[in-house]
Amino acid sequence: MNLKGWIERDGVRLSPADVERMLREEPAALARCGGEFLLEWDDCIARDTFGIMPGQIAPGTICCGGREAARIAPDPPPCGLEEAIVTAVGLRSNEGAVAFSGGVDSALIAGLADLPCVAVGLRGSHDIARAAAAARMMGLDLAIVTPTEEEVAEALREVVRVIPDPTNPIDASIAATLSFVAAWAGENGHTRILAGQGADELFGGYARYLSSPDLAAELERDVMDHGRQRARDQAVAALHGAYFSMPYIDTRVVRAARAIPAGEKVRGGVRKHPLRTVAERHIPAEIARAEKKAMQYGSGIWRTMHQLTRQNGYKKSVQGYLTEISRAEHGN
Repeated sequence: MNLKGWIERDGVRLSPADVERMLREEPAALARCGGEFLLEWDDCIARDTFGIMPGQIAPGTICCGGREAARIAPDPPPCGLEEAIVTAVGLRSNEGAVAFSGGVDSALIAGLADLPCVAVGLRGSHDIARAAAAARMMGLDLAIVTPTEEEVAEALREVVRVIPDPTNPIDASIAATLSFVAAWAGENGHTRILAGQGADELFGGYARYLSSPDLAAELERDVMDHGRQRARDQAVAALHGAYFSMPYIDTRVVRAARAIPAGEKVRGGVRKHPLRTVAERHIPAEIARAEKKAMQYGSGIWRTMHQLTRQNGYKKSVQGYLTEISRAEHGN
């Protein structure tokens, strides 16, 4: 048996020995298991229901002998949003580190997980100041990575080799930012990186939701698109022998979040209202309520990418710059 990631059943994390016993005594039980995993045994392979762990089969499937044998569909007892988040973070907190920016998504995870945290941003950037202040307020163990312009250029060259859409400026800037998180994790012996991915889509975090003509439909589209983002982020993490663990993309949390009406998620000009309400019970209200820039902007990576674009003769064509890097890295 080869297990990458972790498996749980009804809120109990299983050890590798537990998994081996289950496969031997009750293999059908795997179909009811949650977690973030790619599991191989005999001529079979299984991947977690949301496809958090990268693999060569479709998310949520069990394949044996090259054919789909069953679907993975965990069905833990129903619970409210707060219990769902606390349980999801708790299941992931026995090891690893937290990607921390000081915003409500990562701060709630960090406050519950009690793990080392890492923040990324160029010197003087918004995210570094915000993360440092939040960490002091919460008493967190925070490491700060401050890449140089040259290191950002190298990170971009590295990530365009592996992300699905290498010439998309937003994807490339997010991937570059996350690459510094993953590199720090790998250098410090962490395989699992707890991160806040999915919170914006599930709870209504993007600024454009404030003026959306059909918020429910837009949220649904963004939730469905999140698999593409997960593939991008995991490709970057894999470069450093790590993976992003996503408590908000947990069966319990997703189910609880999707039961909340769209109008409750963005209410009175406040985005992610339900998540902030839960967060206020676990972290300082000042952090739970504050708005934050997206990671590529708050870290300064986006601005640096534009500077590199101009320095390399592309003026305002960031996509042109990324296309040139991608061609060079792929030998075209």
